[in-house]
Order: sequence, then C-alpha cells, then structure tokens
Amino acid sequence: MISQKLINLLSGGQLRTLIIRLALRDLESRYRGSLFGLFWVIFTPMLMVATYAFVFTYIFQPRWVVEEGVDANFVLLLYSGILIHGAFSDVVGRAPGLILENVSYVKKVVFPLNILPMVTLVSALINLLIGTAILVAIYTVMYGLPPLTAVMLPVTFLPTLLYALGIAWLLSALGVYLRDLRHVVAVIISMLMFLSPIFYPIETLPAALQPILKASPLTPSLEASKDVLFWGVLPDPLFFGGSTVLSLLVCVAGFVAFNRLRRGFADVV
Repeated sequence: MISQKLINLLSGGQLRTLIIRLALRDLESRYRGSLFGLFWVIFTPMLMVATYAFVFTYIFQPRWVVEEGVDANFVLLLYSGILIHGAFSDVVGRAPGLILENVSYVKKVVFPLNILPMVTLVSALINLLIGTAILVAIYTVMYGLPPLTAVMLPVTFLPTLLYALGIAWLLSALGVYLRDLRHVVAVIISMLMFLSPIFYPIETLPAALQPILKASPLTPSLEASKDVLFWGVLPDPLFFGGSTVLSLLVCVAGFVAFNRLRRGFADVV
C-alpha cells in the first residue's frame, strides 16, 4: 500500500508539474535581488573550478595520482566529487527545517507535504546537471571528446539521489519534533566530505578502513561517475547495482516514516 502511494506520487502528472514549478521558484528565490540572478547557477561552479585549480596546483599536493595515458587531472576529479557532495548536502542539509519553513502548507489539508523534499531534490538536481555540463565541457576542451561510457554519467547519480531523498523525507519529519537536528546534520554532512572518496581514492586507505568509505551514501555515485567519465569503463555492476537497490529501500523507508510522522505536524507547529 505504501509502495503504491509512492508510485502514485512519482507518476502523478499534476504533482510533477507542481514539483518542477516549486523547484524553479526555489532556485529563483535564492538569487532574487542579485545582479546576475540565475546566472550564478553557472558562474558558481566555474569559480569553484578556478579556485580548485589554483589551490591544488600551487598550494596543496593532491593525493589522487592519475596514471599516465588517462585523460584526467586532480582538479577535475575533485570537482566531479564536489558536485555530487553538493547535491546531497543541499537536499539533506535543508531537510530538518523544511516543514518548519513552510508552516503555511501544514494547515492546508489538500497540499501534499511529502513533495517538499522532492522539490529540494529537483532544485539540487538542476544545479548538479549544470555543474556536470560544465565539467564535461572543460574535459572536452582539455582532452577532446569523453569516452562513450560518459553517456551513462547522469545514471551514476541515481544511488546518491535516492539516498538523499529517503534521508530527506525522514529528517524533514523528525525536524518538526527535534529542532536541534539541523545542527547535527550539518556536522555529519561536513564529515561525509572527508569520509567519502572525494579528495583521495579508496585504494589509498588501509584495507580495514575501506569498508567505511564504501558505506558512505556518496561513494556509489562518486566511484561510478569517475569510472564512466575518466577511466572509460562501466561501473562495477555488483557494487553499483547493490547500492542502487539499497538506496531505493532507504528511499521507501524514508517515505513511510514521513507519512507516519506527519500526523502530528499540525499539533507541533
């Protein structure tokens, strides 16, 4: 029954339109009043690439050693990881305060509160795709056309996005009752940046520590995206497939938890 509700939510044409409109409004509200408006969606990742190029070329020595003959450098490897972490942190980091920031919707019986985490997901996905397009463009300028496996790049984001949505459903519901939750989540998100293979490959760690990094919700997408864009190979079907199934289960569990906890929203807010 719960799974059918989730399918109906994802397949409803009117709800999809509402989610997209709210996501675009969310993006617009972030840059409203600024001189360049939504162009910051493009400018920001370009400035990030320039900053990483300077810092990791002239200040810090990178841990990621690229084999000879492979079309990649540390800056692009790092930027690809930062994009995925940024999308995840945008969705999960905002989740604890999501309902509290939209209290007016709680009182409206007809408004589907469970779409709010999906709105943040779509908003983050737009930023992720724009950043990915810039990444591929820079790669093409530096090395020529990416390998054919790069067409799979959007698919590699799926596990992390499903994890993010499921966790966001859970945290957005818990955030109504636990007001300090957003501070805890912010710390965990910062930790995930360093406990995921963004600044270094998993193989550089001792074997006993590698399972910790593989358990990160970011790792499946981080590893798979580098496989298809930089190494020119398809993701490990066992690890990527298993992670995708697990992320789907987390997504469904988060949806179930949200629908059970939402019954007390009106009394708390």
